Amino acid sequence: LWSGFLRLFSGFNHLFFFLRNFNLLRSWISETNRTDLLINDFYSWKRDYPRRLELFDVVAAHYGLDKNPILYLEFGVASGSSFFWWMKKNIHPDSLFRGFDTFEGLPEDWGGFKKGAMAFNQREAHDGRAEFIRGIFQASLHPFIESNKDLLSHKPKIIHLDADLFSSTIFVLSQLYPYLKKGDIIFFDEFNVANHEFLAFKIFTDSFYVKLRAIGAVNNFYQTAFVVDG
Repeated sequence: LWSGFLRLFSGFNHLFFFLRNFNLLRSWISETNRTDLLINDFYSWKRDYPRRLELFDVVAAHYGLDKNPILYLEFGVASGSSFFWWMKKNIHPDSLFRGFDTFEGLPEDWGGFKKGAMAFNQREAHDGRAEFIRGIFQASLHPFIESNKDLLSHKPKIIHLDADLFSSTIFVLSQLYPYLKKGDIIFFDEFNVANHEFLAFKIFTDSFYVKLRAIGAVNNFYQTAFVVDG
Protein backbone atom coordinates (compact mmCIF):
# COMPACT_ATOMS: atom_id res chain seq x y z
CA LEU A 1 0.00 0.00 0.00
CA TRP A 2 2.76 2.43 0.96
CA SER A 3 4.77 1.74 -2.21
CA GLY A 4 1.66 2.34 -4.30
CA PHE A 5 1.09 5.63 -2.52
CA LEU A 6 4.65 6.72 -3.25
CA ARG A 7 4.34 5.77 -6.92
CA LEU A 8 1.13 7.77 -7.16
CA PHE A 9 2.80 10.95 -5.96
CA SER A 10 6.18 10.45 -7.62
CA GLY A 11 4.63 11.54 -10.89
CA PHE A 12 3.95 14.94 -9.36
CA ASN A 13 7.57 15.54 -8.34
CA HIS A 14 8.42 17.66 -11.37
CA LEU A 15 5.24 19.71 -11.01
CA PHE A 16 5.87 20.38 -7.31
CA PHE A 17 9.51 21.23 -8.04
CA PHE A 18 8.50 23.72 -10.73
CA LEU A 19 5.79 25.31 -8.58
CA ARG A 20 8.26 25.79 -5.74
CA ASN A 21 10.86 27.41 -7.97
CA PHE A 22 8.29 29.49 -9.84
CA ASN A 23 7.01 30.83 -6.53
CA LEU A 24 10.58 31.76 -5.55
CA LEU A 25 10.99 33.55 -8.89
CA ARG A 26 7.67 35.36 -8.46
CA SER A 27 8.68 36.46 -4.98
CA TRP A 28 12.07 37.65 -6.20
CA ILE A 29 10.46 39.76 -8.94
CA SER A 30 7.93 41.28 -6.53
CA GLU A 31 10.69 42.16 -4.05
CA THR A 32 12.97 43.72 -6.67
CA ASN A 33 12.81 47.51 -6.79
CA ARG A 34 12.07 47.89 -10.47
CA THR A 35 12.24 51.69 -10.35
CA ASP A 36 16.00 51.41 -9.76
CA LEU A 37 16.61 49.36 -12.90
CA LEU A 38 18.32 51.04 -15.84
CA ILE A 39 15.85 49.34 -18.18
CA ASN A 40 12.76 47.27 -17.45
CA ASP A 41 9.68 46.25 -19.44
CA PHE A 42 7.80 44.22 -16.83
CA TYR A 43 5.05 43.35 -17.53
CA SER A 44 4.96 42.99 -21.35
CA TRP A 45 2.77 40.59 -23.31
CA LYS A 46 5.23 39.86 -26.08
CA ARG A 47 8.78 38.58 -25.85
CA ASP A 48 11.03 40.53 -28.20
CA TYR A 49 14.34 38.68 -28.15
CA PRO A 50 16.37 41.45 -29.87
CA ARG A 51 15.54 43.67 -26.88
CA ARG A 52 18.43 42.03 -25.09
CA LEU A 53 20.68 44.20 -27.26
CA GLU A 54 18.99 47.24 -25.71
CA LEU A 55 19.85 45.80 -22.30
CA PHE A 56 23.49 45.38 -23.36
CA ASP A 57 23.59 48.92 -24.73
CA VAL A 58 22.10 50.58 -21.65
CA VAL A 59 24.36 48.68 -19.23
CA ALA A 60 27.44 49.30 -21.38
CA ALA A 61 26.78 53.04 -21.51
CA HIS A 62 26.06 53.36 -17.78
CA TYR A 63 29.16 51.46 -16.64
CA GLY A 64 31.55 52.61 -19.37
CA LEU A 65 31.89 49.09 -20.74
CA ASP A 66 32.18 50.43 -24.26
CA LYS A 67 35.28 52.51 -23.47
CA ASN A 68 37.36 50.73 -20.84
CA PRO A 69 39.33 47.47 -21.07
CA ILE A 70 37.26 44.44 -20.07
CA LEU A 71 37.47 40.68 -19.85
CA TYR A 72 34.34 39.35 -21.53
CA LEU A 73 33.47 35.73 -20.78
CA GLU A 74 30.51 34.14 -22.54
CA PHE A 75 29.19 30.71 -21.66
CA GLY A 76 26.97 29.40 -24.42
CA VAL A 77 28.11 31.17 -27.59
CA ALA A 78 25.77 29.42 -30.07
CA SER A 79 25.56 31.62 -33.20
CA GLY A 80 27.79 34.24 -31.59
CA SER A 81 25.37 37.16 -31.87
CA SER A 82 26.00 38.54 -28.38
CA PHE A 83 29.71 37.67 -28.44
CA PHE A 84 30.29 39.65 -31.64
CA TRP A 85 28.04 42.47 -30.42
CA TRP A 86 30.30 43.04 -27.41
CA MET A 87 33.44 42.66 -29.49
CA LYS A 88 32.18 45.37 -31.84
CA LYS A 89 30.94 47.57 -28.99
CA ASN A 90 34.21 47.57 -27.07
CA ILE A 91 37.17 48.27 -29.32
CA HIS A 92 39.71 48.91 -26.56
CA PRO A 93 42.93 47.11 -27.57
CA ASP A 94 43.44 45.72 -24.05
CA SER A 95 40.01 44.08 -23.89
CA LEU A 96 39.82 40.29 -24.17
CA PHE A 97 36.92 38.10 -25.23
CA ARG A 98 36.58 34.40 -24.49
CA GLY A 99 33.64 32.30 -25.61
CA PHE A 100 32.97 28.84 -24.17
CA ASP A 101 30.80 26.33 -26.03
CA THR A 102 30.79 22.78 -27.36
CA PHE A 103 29.07 24.04 -30.54
CA GLU A 104 27.41 20.61 -30.52
CA GLY A 105 24.15 21.70 -28.90
CA LEU A 106 22.71 21.15 -25.46
CA PRO A 107 24.52 18.51 -23.37
CA GLU A 108 21.18 17.47 -21.83
CA ASP A 109 17.46 18.05 -22.35
CA TRP A 110 16.14 21.54 -21.56
CA GLY A 111 12.38 21.87 -21.47
CA GLY A 112 11.09 21.08 -24.95
CA PHE A 113 14.60 21.08 -26.41
CA LYS A 114 16.35 17.74 -26.58
CA LYS A 115 20.02 16.98 -26.04
CA GLY A 116 21.96 18.17 -29.09
CA ALA A 117 19.48 20.91 -29.99
CA MET A 118 20.79 24.37 -30.88
CA ALA A 119 24.09 23.19 -32.35
CA PHE A 120 25.97 25.78 -34.40
CA ASN A 121 29.07 25.89 -36.53
CA GLN A 122 31.91 27.66 -34.76
CA ARG A 123 32.56 31.06 -36.34
CA GLU A 124 35.93 32.69 -36.87
CA ALA A 125 36.54 35.65 -34.57
CA HIS A 126 38.90 37.56 -36.90
CA ASP A 127 40.06 39.60 -33.90
CA GLY A 128 43.28 39.01 -32.00
CA ARG A 129 41.54 39.87 -28.74
CA ALA A 130 39.06 37.00 -29.08
CA GLU A 131 39.18 33.23 -28.72
CA PHE A 132 36.62 30.44 -28.61
CA ILE A 133 37.26 27.64 -26.12
CA ARG A 134 35.55 24.52 -27.32
CA GLY A 135 34.26 21.84 -24.96
CA ILE A 136 31.85 21.21 -22.15
CA PHE A 137 32.32 23.76 -19.36
CA GLN A 138 33.09 21.09 -16.78
CA ALA A 139 36.17 20.18 -18.84
CA SER A 140 37.20 23.51 -20.37
CA LEU A 141 36.74 26.11 -17.63
CA HIS A 142 39.15 24.78 -15.00
CA PRO A 143 42.21 24.77 -17.33
CA PHE A 144 41.31 28.30 -18.42
CA ILE A 145 41.11 29.47 -14.81
CA GLU A 146 44.42 27.82 -13.89
CA SER A 147 46.14 29.60 -16.78
CA ASN A 148 44.52 33.01 -16.22
CA LYS A 149 44.25 33.60 -12.48
CA ASP A 150 45.96 37.00 -12.60
CA LEU A 151 43.80 38.12 -15.51
CA LEU A 152 40.62 36.98 -13.75
CA SER A 153 41.63 38.71 -10.53
CA HIS A 154 42.47 42.14 -11.90
CA LYS A 155 40.60 42.94 -15.12
CA PRO A 156 36.95 44.13 -14.89
CA LYS A 157 34.70 41.30 -16.04
CA ILE A 158 31.51 40.88 -18.00
CA ILE A 159 30.15 37.36 -17.58
CA HIS A 160 27.41 36.40 -19.99
CA LEU A 161 25.57 33.23 -18.96
CA ASP A 162 23.66 31.81 -21.92
CA ALA A 163 23.96 28.08 -21.31
CA ASP A 164 20.25 27.69 -20.48
CA LEU A 165 20.77 24.74 -18.12
CA PHE A 166 20.86 24.75 -14.33
CA SER A 167 23.85 22.39 -14.28
CA SER A 168 25.94 24.53 -16.63
CA THR A 169 25.03 27.82 -14.96
CA ILE A 170 25.65 26.74 -11.37
CA PHE A 171 28.96 25.17 -12.37
CA VAL A 172 30.24 28.35 -14.02
CA LEU A 173 29.14 30.57 -11.14
CA SER A 174 30.73 28.33 -8.52
CA GLN A 175 34.03 28.14 -10.41
CA LEU A 176 34.26 31.89 -11.02
CA TYR A 177 33.19 32.81 -7.48
CA PRO A 178 36.77 33.34 -6.13
CA TYR A 179 37.44 35.86 -8.90
CA LEU A 180 34.27 37.95 -8.68
CA LYS A 181 35.01 41.56 -7.78
CA LYS A 182 32.75 44.42 -6.87
CA GLY A 183 31.61 46.07 -10.09
CA ASP A 184 31.76 42.95 -12.26
CA ILE A 185 28.69 42.54 -14.48
CA ILE A 186 26.77 39.29 -14.94
CA PHE A 187 24.11 38.77 -17.61
CA PHE A 188 21.65 35.87 -17.48
CA ASP A 189 20.06 35.19 -20.86
CA GLU A 190 17.21 32.96 -19.63
CA PHE A 191 16.91 34.21 -16.07
CA ASN A 192 13.17 33.73 -15.62
CA VAL A 193 13.26 30.00 -16.40
CA ALA A 194 12.48 28.88 -12.87
CA ASN A 195 14.08 25.42 -12.88
CA HIS A 196 17.32 26.45 -14.55
CA GLU A 197 19.10 29.82 -14.61
CA PHE A 198 16.96 31.34 -11.85
CA LEU A 199 17.45 28.31 -9.62
CA ALA A 200 21.20 28.46 -10.24
CA PHE A 201 21.19 32.17 -9.31
CA LYS A 202 19.15 31.48 -6.17
CA ILE A 203 21.33 28.63 -4.94
CA PHE A 204 24.55 30.47 -5.79
CA THR A 205 23.66 33.70 -4.01
CA ASP A 206 22.23 31.87 -1.00
CA SER A 207 25.14 29.44 -0.67
CA PHE A 208 28.09 31.73 -1.41
CA TYR A 209 26.68 34.88 0.25
CA VAL A 210 27.30 36.85 -2.93
CA LYS A 211 25.28 40.04 -3.38
CA LEU A 212 24.20 40.45 -6.98
CA ARG A 213 22.11 43.58 -7.53
CA ALA A 214 19.75 43.67 -10.49
CA ILE A 215 20.49 46.63 -12.75
CA GLY A 216 18.35 45.94 -15.81
CA ALA A 217 15.95 43.47 -17.37
CA VAL A 218 13.97 42.95 -20.56
CA ASN A 219 11.31 40.50 -21.71
CA ASN A 220 9.84 40.09 -18.22
CA PHE A 221 13.23 39.32 -16.68
CA TYR A 222 14.02 36.71 -19.34
CA GLN A 223 17.27 38.60 -19.87
CA THR A 224 18.52 40.17 -16.64
CA ALA A 225 21.73 42.00 -15.75
CA PHE A 226 23.38 42.18 -12.32
CA VAL A 227 26.32 43.99 -10.81
CA VAL A 228 28.42 42.37 -8.10
CA ASP A 229 27.90 44.44 -4.96
CA GLY A 230 29.82 42.29 -2.54
